[in-house]
Amino acid sequence: MNDSRTEEREIDLEVRLAGVLLGTALGDALGIPMEGMTPRAIARRFGRPDRFHLFGRRGFVSDDTEQSALVAQSLILHSADAEACAASFRKSLVGWFFRLPWGIGLGTLRSCLRAAAGLKNSGVPSAGNGAAMRSAITGAFFADDLASRREFAAAIARVTHTHELAVSGAVYVAEVAALAASGSCPSPYECGKLALDCVHADPLRQSIETALKLANDGGHVETAALQLKTSGYVLHTVPFAAFCFARFGSDPLEAIQEAIMAGGDTDTTAAIVAAWCGASHGAEKLPASLVSGIHDGPFGPSHLRALAHSLALVSQGQKSQVPRFSRIMAMVRNIGLYPVILAHGFRRLVPL
Repeated sequence: MNDSRTEEREIDLEVRLAGVLLGTALGDALGIPMEGMTPRAIARRFGRPDRFHLFGRRGFVSDDTEQSALVAQSLILHSADAEACAASFRKSLVGWFFRLPWGIGLGTLRSCLRAAAGLKNSGVPSAGNGAAMRSAITGAFFADDLASRREFAAAIARVTHTHELAVSGAVYVAEVAALAASGSCPSPYECGKLALDCVHADPLRQSIETALKLANDGGHVETAALQLKTSGYVLHTVPFAAFCFARFGSDPLEAIQEAIMAGGDTDTTAAIVAAWCGASHGAEKLPASLVSGIHDGPFGPSHLRALAHSLALVSQGQKSQVPRFSRIMAMVRNIGLYPVILAHGFRRLVPL
């Protein structure tokens, strides 16, 4: 009986870890074409996002997913030492940077340049959402270890972002993911509320409290977006993601769609919301037809599932290898998609 329970727990953990990584990819890929657009423009040009629009009907991930995968790699290698894990992530980030990724934020760009120059203190005092967008997998991995998830989330955040708000936002994202993955919360709203215990930056805490109240009162997305804002500033992204998860988190697809339809930094907001939904419901409850529509190359569904499997083994005290991927193919994909990204950027300038 004990062996059966252990096996059941391992399977459940792997499903939830896969849910976080695949959810991140799904929100990221669905939201990319709408990034920086207004709700009105999204509604008129794309309608409700129920398919991919970047390049045909195939979904492609960006920095949100790729950095989350790099964090997963570092956790596999150094799950007992936060500083070693952060150093491993910093090294991986430099390699990622030289593969010419698109969609990289200014704060992360500056940090990558510092890391490439060999600086150990590579983080910059930015309050962007780059640290928060990749933090959910850390929380889900340490779902049963409060001290470790907060230590690791903060250490990995500081590799690129040292501002108190950015670090606090990353720790909160990890905390919600941990509570959702542990199954200890009766609802997404309760996960968001309980996770506030880790937020010590007053402006962020107050904004998240406002977001949760709006969600609990049944507030409309339009109202929440106007009040909380949807930019790439962590003080906007994390509270609005908290609103979407608390309000719609029982239905992953609806939560992702509502996050995107609000406009702004659509891919990152949707990636965080979807990661939390994946932690809460597991990979099997994410829309399978959309997940299977994501390009299955480097950082695609097969790669992310392999990472989740390795993470689950490590969490149970077993040794596991980091899943391999083709760095050459990752660069080729990035370069090949640059014209597509530029075309979307110019398309946004055309009046509706």
